[in-house]
Amino acid sequence: MGLARPVGLYVARVFEGERTFPDLVLRPVESLLYQIMGVRPQQEMTAAAYFLSFAVFTLLATILLFLLLHCQQWLPGGPDDSRLTTEMTPDLAVNTAVSFSTTTTWQAYAGESTLRYLTQLVGLVSQNFLGGAAGLAVGVAFIRGLARKNSATLGNFWVDLVRGTLWIMLPLATLGCLVLVWQGVPLNLTPYVEVQTIQGSTQIIAQGPIAPLEIVKNLGTNGGGYFNANGAHPYANPTPLTNFLGLLAIAVLPASFPITFGHMVGQPRAGWVLLGVMVVLFVGGLIVCDAAERTMSPPIERLGVVGGNMEGKEVRFGTGDSVLTAVVTSNGATGSYNAMLDSFQPLGIFVLLVNMLIGEVVFGGLGTGLCGMIMTALVGVFIGGLMVGRTPQYLGKTLQAAEVKLIALYTLLTPLVILPLTGLAIATDAGRNGLVTNGGPRAFTEAVFAYTSCMANNGLTMAGLDANRVFYNLTTPVAMVAGRIGLAGLALALAGRLAAQGRKAEGLGTLPCDTPMFGVLVLGTVLLVGALSFLPALALGPIAEHFQR
Repeated sequence: MGLARPVGLYVARVFEGERTFPDLVLRPVESLLYQIMGVRPQQEMTAAAYFLSFAVFTLLATILLFLLLHCQQWLPGGPDDSRLTTEMTPDLAVNTAVSFSTTTTWQAYAGESTLRYLTQLVGLVSQNFLGGAAGLAVGVAFIRGLARKNSATLGNFWVDLVRGTLWIMLPLATLGCLVLVWQGVPLNLTPYVEVQTIQGSTQIIAQGPIAPLEIVKNLGTNGGGYFNANGAHPYANPTPLTNFLGLLAIAVLPASFPITFGHMVGQPRAGWVLLGVMVVLFVGGLIVCDAAERTMSPPIERLGVVGGNMEGKEVRFGTGDSVLTAVVTSNGATGSYNAMLDSFQPLGIFVLLVNMLIGEVVFGGLGTGLCGMIMTALVGVFIGGLMVGRTPQYLGKTLQAAEVKLIALYTLLTPLVILPLTGLAIATDAGRNGLVTNGGPRAFTEAVFAYTSCMANNGLTMAGLDANRVFYNLTTPVAMVAGRIGLAGLALALAGRLAAQGRKAEGLGTLPCDTPMFGVLVLGTVLLVGALSFLPALALGPIAEHFQR
């Protein structure tokens, strides 16, 4: 929260083209990139052209990453072929390519036993940079739609992409990578090390360029780890400082975006109100999840074990740090984890699931989290307008029939994708065959969790699901694309319509958007829309399991 204002104002200056301290070094690089790409930075785009550029960029990134994954056996360098025990099948390559290009980073494989060093560096690290910067661009274009008046354009996607990469992602990732190396995270291309353990057995210790991926996965709200154990692995997350910096990297840019929004639309208090709603939801979820994980499951409690639910958790972190990490990552569209979520208590899983089901409006992904929060706020504005019998307005923009339809489609797309895919998984043998660990409500929760995570472009998974099956490799990308391209398209379409409007002056009947009362309205709308959409599914999963304990 302390960094939200300075970072938010810096982000606003970057995308408004104002002077910043890295300009002396980065301006020449920016100009060179525009020449290479053939981009005319002064030529702005309509909402349709902006979205088309974003969609084409995502498609090209997916294709290139798929080709790299499919042909990685011919790449030079390590690790040795004997260490790569998981085959990169075409369906797994499709899933992984879509996953990283949409910033979902859903991993149906173990990185250390599946991917070559160059695949990790050239393919995954670059997608973490560019996917995060593309999300930033969409978020900024959406803000421009509310900030501008009588405008037919939302900016230039390629300019926003370059500026987000050069001025924001690259400097922070470089600094963060150096800190991780200092703290002991490896950055090498050496072969895997075979050692003898104290017990006398043989252990293989994976090596590789770990530090670059570990910092940008969090900074870009991606989450895909170098190791299968992700943040629980001592090479990926060796010290309390690296754990803290990882969580900070996830939250700082999304938390600063409401401040960017308030500055760009000329109403800073409106941004602070949205950030306040995010903080209230965050703290509420943290309290409930922490209370759940401080209890023991009845069978273990009867054995006299005390100390909270430590199943599936790293002893270095305990329940408190594991809960904090899970709540941050489930809110922040970042599928990093340092504990096995399948071992969480039903109410703990409930909190993480709800965080994603409500659209990750608490911080969320880069740019996309703010889009979700504002869309929810617009639903609240519409409801408030109905209550007082006036045409709803937000920041001087009128929500007419066409705008309300776009908001409704945005709100309904998430349940329209998650619930049918979950039903398909539960109703078919191919889907049920992946539920290899649990049955009953927990198995249902695993299926809901999987498609929710993919729709939210998060990537968190419950370990009880065997995700590397053809059924899940081909159905989860449907949710990933809908959550990335579908929601972005609707948000940009609305932004285009709002940018074309003038700005009406506030009157006695205008609902002010910068007051605590408006924050309460938005908070209530978040909970109401989430409950109406997903309460039956939650009742069949974590709620039912909680009452069966």
